[in-house]
Amino acid sequence: MPDLSLDLQPEIPADNPAIDRLHERAFGPGRFARTAFRLREGVQPFIDLCFTARVGTLLVGSIRLSPVVIGSDVEAILLGPITIDPAFQSRGIGAALMKRSLDVAKAKGHRLVVLVGDAPYYNRFGFKMVPPGRLSLPGPVDPARLLVAELVEGAFDGVQGSLRGARAG
Repeated sequence: MPDLSLDLQPEIPADNPAIDRLHERAFGPGRFARTAFRLREGVQPFIDLCFTARVGTLLVGSIRLSPVVIGSDVEAILLGPITIDPAFQSRGIGAALMKRSLDVAKAKGHRLVVLVGDAPYYNRFGFKMVPPGRLSLPGPVDPARLLVAELVEGAFDGVQGSLRGARAG
């Protein structure tokens, strides 16, 4: 495949049908049972932190970040889903979306990002495994896949508790 001319843009409401189709192709119907999906259920994402990737007019990638609260009052972001069309994977699209949304989140004063994913991939973006027992989610999660990144140094110091969805403010 030739070099891709990638266009990253903020997500807009008109993107929703294409993003839904992308999620269906990438994750299938089982996505609704995942613990991370349950955290996002009924929670509006931070629209200013959500981006799409296009090649020409074709939407080939999407990243969403949603508000969560840890314990009684620690505000954080839940990253995901990040979805790349299977035909366009391994071309740097996911990395470009990650970098853009994390940079914007940091610039807007967000401090902490949590996700469920593969540490070997996400380590390069500053994510580390959450120490056992620090966080709990409303369903099963492989502890090796529960990751956190500090957008502000020390933001995770002393943080512990249950994660729950929150309202974007």
